[in-house]
Amino acid sequence: MASDHHKAGLEPASRDTEFEVYVLRLFVAGSTPRSLRAIANIRIICEQYLQGRYELEVIDIYQRPESAESEQIVAAPTLIKKLPLPLRQLIGDLNDIERVLAGLDLLPFG
Repeated sequence: MASDHHKAGLEPASRDTEFEVYVLRLFVAGSTPRSLRAIANIRIICEQYLQGRYELEVIDIYQRPESAESEQIVAAPTLIKKLPLPLRQLIGDLNDIERVLAGLDLLPFG
């Protein structure tokens, strides 16, 4: 029975991620090319890999500095994955899709 439980433990984990809602916050610094690139990149990634099961909030740290302070943002752009746990933080323009997918725990299991 232990081996059945082990097998069952692997399969639901990969199936569950297909239905989990991702709650993401992207912190940017104004409308700089780097900020605009980060916004475009995360929108493309979300539509391609999380279509219909994500919430993305884009926060300009110049307009809402209190949000950046409460999340302890030290650089922008920064993407925070609030849910599903574990919480993750990615810094940069999110151009490296593989790195972003790994940070969001979206890379397929090998």
